[in-house]
Amino acid sequence: MSSKNKDIYGKIFVLTGSLRSLTRDGAKDKIRGLGGKTAESVGKKVDYVVVGAEPGSKFEQARKLGIKTISEDEFVRMVK
Repeated sequence: MSSKNKDIYGKIFVLTGSLRSLTRDGAKDKIRGLGGKTAESVGKKVDYVVVGAEPGSKFEQARKLGIKTISEDEFVRMVK
């Protein structure tokens, strides 16, 4: 397993905002294909919130809970 896969395997991701480089379903497929999981809402068990353009309340919730937020570009690098 590459170090990039370790960043995703067993982790829970939430997507917020519009993604430029892939569809939301495409992003979820990549996460699941690398052994990660997706969630629709932000909670304490979430590991990463992927922040696209014009993020909504999920971004604010992640910040309040201290959950790591990553940009779309960071996410794309993780899943390549």
